[in-house]
Amino acid sequence: MQRPWPLVFKGATVLVNDEAGTVIEADVAVSGERVVRVEPGLNGLEEVDCRGKWLAPGFVQTHVHLVQTLFRGLADDLALLDWLRTRIWPLERAHDLDSTHVSARLGLDELLAGGTTAILDMATVNHTGAVFEAAASSGIRLSCGKAQMDRDNEAGLGEDTEKSVKSANALADRWHGQGRLRYAYAPRFVPSCTEQLLVTTAAEARRRGCLVHTHASENRDEVELVRSLTGRDNVEYLHDLGLSGPDVALAHCIHLTDREEALLARTGTRVLHCPSSNLKLASGVARIPELLARGVHVSMGADGAPCNNRLDAFAEMRLAALVQKPRLGAAAMSARTVYRLMTVNGAEALGLEAGVVAPGKLADLIVIDPDQLWTGGDPYAAMVYQLDPRSVLSTWVGGQRVAERGHMVGVEPGELACDARVALRRVRERAGL
Repeated sequence: MQRPWPLVFKGATVLVNDEAGTVIEADVAVSGERVVRVEPGLNGLEEVDCRGKWLAPGFVQTHVHLVQTLFRGLADDLALLDWLRTRIWPLERAHDLDSTHVSARLGLDELLAGGTTAILDMATVNHTGAVFEAAASSGIRLSCGKAQMDRDNEAGLGEDTEKSVKSANALADRWHGQGRLRYAYAPRFVPSCTEQLLVTTAAEARRRGCLVHTHASENRDEVELVRSLTGRDNVEYLHDLGLSGPDVALAHCIHLTDREEALLARTGTRVLHCPSSNLKLASGVARIPELLARGVHVSMGADGAPCNNRLDAFAEMRLAALVQKPRLGAAAMSARTVYRLMTVNGAEALGLEAGVVAPGKLADLIVIDPDQLWTGGDPYAAMVYQLDPRSVLSTWVGGQRVAERGHMVGVEPGELACDARVALRRVRERAGL
């Protein structure tokens, strides 16, 4: 008889998430941070009873703003530029170190409990270390950077170019490669950044082996503003400055020219699709089926809580599939395609060996109870169209249980809610909102 593995998920229905959409009955053994065996009859020193349950890869959300979680419900029914200028930037400027930490914890609690095991996050100009501190204690895989902004704005949220670059470099030197944490340089978007900042940031990111994460072509007014500032279309301008390629991740990319779509495909630049945010801010419907057909790499995220208002991977997948069907037909975005955008593609965008339940892959896994809403059919389709965060029994990152029963491990929900109310009151008073 073989020696028991450190951790075994017993008797699971395993959503392997390979290209064939394999579903098997098996035990899954974990050693260190990785899956080592997927087969029946395995024994573990610690065993998780998964009989009647599904075991699936955790979700990877590639566009999130944890610092905005505290502002949920404070910026409804506004278009992008008004949303930023009148609500989000004033509130972000009013953050202090403690409120930033509380906001991040609030978002992480929701994300982990809902099955998200890794995120690409953009913080604000100040207090980004607090986001890293919160993530480090939560167990999530985090890629994050401070929002870099060196153009003037109505809220006074910004800093000069040299300070922005130096502070980003200091954060990268402190946090990049620390356990499950990575730094990702985050110039906010073209209207917030000078050409010097964008060029310098791309160079500094590549010198350190970091991703570059920004917004592009989210809103028609933004596209026109970029043209007025630069004389070029958004993605082409960024490309000309060196911000393209597999190490560059562009959120939204709704309003693209044909040349820009071709450029994204040719360079391997990552597109981060946020369907709820795109709809709520009236930004538009991204041409995701067409981008995929061109060979553009697409992954998904919920964006920030004030433009969503949920950090719910299930809701994002459902919308991503549904919004394309009236436009292109019922088969435009299949459930399995969407599911892979939220898992495998997200992992690829972040350089993680995850998204598939197989030996050698990271043990970033979720245990699902399908009984509430599933009566039969394809489990992958059920994950997209039927289930929701209530179906997630537990979330595991690198073989470590990080959430169960609807909350992060170690979190007392009432205490977190109280901390959030106190912090929000302080921020709103400071912002005058």
